[in-house]
Amino acid sequence: MIARLTTVSSTAIGIVLGLLVGLRHSFEPDHLTAVSTLVGDTHDLRGGALLGALWGIGHTVALVIVGGILVLVGASLPARAGVAFELGVAAMLLALGVRAVVVAFRAAHPARDHRHAVRSLAWRPLAVGLVHGLAGSGALTAIVFAELPGAGARLLYMTLFGLGSVAGMAFASGAAGATLRVVARSAGARRSLGLATGLLSVAVGVLWAIPLWSQLG
Repeated sequence: MIARLTTVSSTAIGIVLGLLVGLRHSFEPDHLTAVSTLVGDTHDLRGGALLGALWGIGHTVALVIVGGILVLVGASLPARAGVAFELGVAAMLLALGVRAVVVAFRAAHPARDHRHAVRSLAWRPLAVGLVHGLAGSGALTAIVFAELPGAGARLLYMTLFGLGSVAGMAFASGAAGATLRVVARSAGARRSLGLATGLLSVAVGVLWAIPLWSQLG
């Protein structure tokens, strides 16, 4: 009886820790780099927090769907699929970086329909989060298989992990948006910052991809 209670208690603690691990996970370099190229589309805490939350939602959806399927069938993500997803992250970082650089070099921006701008603000972070979630699904599934018994506990851990990442990224990007409002008041400052984040994203994307190519051979 005592052994059973100990097992249940350990499982419950492990599940709750998923929330904290997800919170920390949102601050990984590739996540912050990707979102930093998008935060320039907003200029305040609220807009930045919304952008980060949308990233987290996309990230969670991918994790829960892919990880849930793997948990239910009792399988792990094939190594080549994991590498392909990671290369998708690298390609996305390159694309986001190039976009940020192009925007930074534009001397003038044509007026855009407000509804189009809102839609763009929504789908970009969602798509970026989905790609990151796919890349992390294999490792997260391996962790839950090793640490938690039963499909229910594993799925709950993944869900809490995803919610933690939503909260963490909303906080990080909200803080970035608030900072932008203070330090990038002029168009020139915003262009310089956009150029810097774009170049950083390109560099991280290249460095991310180099060790992965050999694993596909």
